[in-house]
Amino acid sequence: MPGLPLPSPAFCLRLACAAVATSLAMGLVAERAPQWDFSQIISQAQRLYQASPRKVARLEAWRDFIARSHALSEEEKLRAVNRFFNDYLLFANDDRIWGQNDYWASPVEALLKGEADCEDYSLAKYFTLRQLGVPSDRLRITYVKALELNQAHMVLTYYAPGSREPLVLDNLIAQIKPASQRRDLLPVYAFNAEGLWLPGPDGGRRTGDSKKLARWQDLLAKMQREGFPPE
Repeated sequence: MPGLPLPSPAFCLRLACAAVATSLAMGLVAERAPQWDFSQIISQAQRLYQASPRKVARLEAWRDFIARSHALSEEEKLRAVNRFFNDYLLFANDDRIWGQNDYWASPVEALLKGEADCEDYSLAKYFTLRQLGVPSDRLRITYVKALELNQAHMVLTYYAPGSREPLVLDNLIAQIKPASQRRDLLPVYAFNAEGLWLPGPDGGRRTGDSKKLARWQDLLAKMQREGFPPE
């Protein structure tokens, strides 16, 4: 309306802060993971793992993939990340890659090796989607039994807002499918940075804290040594 004074910059700032605080309280501001400094990550990889230029090129490809994927929709990010790691890493068992029965490789280790087992695929997809802005509470690293293979397996599951059924990101098949269409997988338990879940209706039942998972905590500590901020 003509003649009314304009609000001062200080008033606008207070109003904006109040709006953000209200949105946070209502859960309207999306959770974002701390941004990665790839110059530090690559430098640490060279120092810790004596990574050759050929191996560092895989980290640079990962960096470039993340940079060009931020503008994608969340559904497109799922497909892109699933395809990137399924295509970029060759499957191999831990005893062949690491000389151990069960080793959780960081995404850096997996990319430097160029090989991964099911845990490594799932972890790399989880952390990459977190970096692309997908909230942790929509993602769960899920232990399953692969019925046709008769062995333990790990996948990444994604719960869209309001959905009770997750999508499954798997290295065994290229297509992302709803869990109800993966009758070859029997869920055992799931976890992320926020907790542990047992399978069940409506997303399962939270049963504990992921801090109790020693391998998960060891992985997070290793990634911090590699130059990643805390998850």
